[in-house]
Amino acid sequence: MSSHEIIDIPIRDDMIRLGQLLKLASLVDDGVEATELIKNGLVKVNGEIDERRGRQLHPGDTVTVKGETVRIATGG
Repeated sequence: MSSHEIIDIPIRDDMIRLGQLLKLASLVDDGVEATELIKNGLVKVNGEIDERRGRQLHPGDTVTVKGETVRIATGG
């Protein structure tokens, strides 16, 4: 995946927490890795660093980590 490509990640509900999304989108292997990346300020939500693992994300929100960007979509 190129750094300019945004991948839509469909979710079932109207929101998902940041840590869960990182795992769902296969951006991390497990919750420990997600926690470390978030805690170290390496995750951006809608273009801004967010250090809250429990941050609620909604359709349309974007998350960038390790040069990859995903966007929350409805209909998972």
